[in-house]
Amino acid sequence: MSKRVEDYVRSIPDFPEEGIIFRDITTVLQDKEGFSLAIDSMQKELEGIEFDAILGAESRGFIFGAPLAYNLKKAFVPVRKKGKLPCETIEMEYELEYGTATLEIHKDAINPGDKVVIVDDLIATGGTIEAITKLVEMLGGEVVKIVFLLELEGLKGREKLKDYNVASVVKYQGK
Repeated sequence: MSKRVEDYVRSIPDFPEEGIIFRDITTVLQDKEGFSLAIDSMQKELEGIEFDAILGAESRGFIFGAPLAYNLKKAFVPVRKKGKLPCETIEMEYELEYGTATLEIHKDAINPGDKVVIVDDLIATGGTIEAITKLVEMLGGEVVKIVFLLELEGLKGREKLKDYNVASVVKYQGK
């Protein structure tokens, strides 16, 4: 029987606090079959979607977005934490569990009318990707799909992204 992506994910109970199950993707990345399966599964979610670029959120979105962009012969656009990009940027602040964070994208990374796919490893509360959708739209781009490797359904992040085409390879019911 062939393995599934979730067979490669390490689950660590009570981390970072009691009652939480941490879903560790390093075990997916460390296994050549697991990593290939993850990329292939995410790529399958993009079949039939027309787009110009893949955006990856720092940092784990880079791990999955770059090979997808390479395989599909598309541009890859990094969305980074504030202060990491060298040219003119736009930024978006968003809420974290404790405080806020700011993401930036180069102003010239997306042209008006560009169709983009956003890729990240995990959707939890959805705040990071919601901020990225706003950055794309500020530059005149259109988010045509958002793809995650894992989804923690109990945190209801998909609700923040209800206006978008969202796919997750693996869904976990809890937090």
